[in-house]
Amino acid sequence: MNVIRHLSLAKGSERFIFRYEAGREAEVIDSFSRMANDSTCQFDWFDAAVLSYQMGRRLEMELDQIVT
Repeated sequence: MNVIRHLSLAKGSERFIFRYEAGREAEVIDSFSRMANDSTCQFDWFDAAVLSYQMGRRLEMELDQIVT
């Protein structure tokens, strides 16, 4: 069974929603980078950092549950 995860960010009138399968976090972070490099997109490096941090915290909490 594939676990679907999501991250979302509201920025002004825009919403960025990312849905991805567990284990594909690196691909999502690559998408953040591409979007932050795109001058036509309102998604910037700060947004990429915030969502990357959130993703990392989620993974950290899941690992803590497995270890405990």
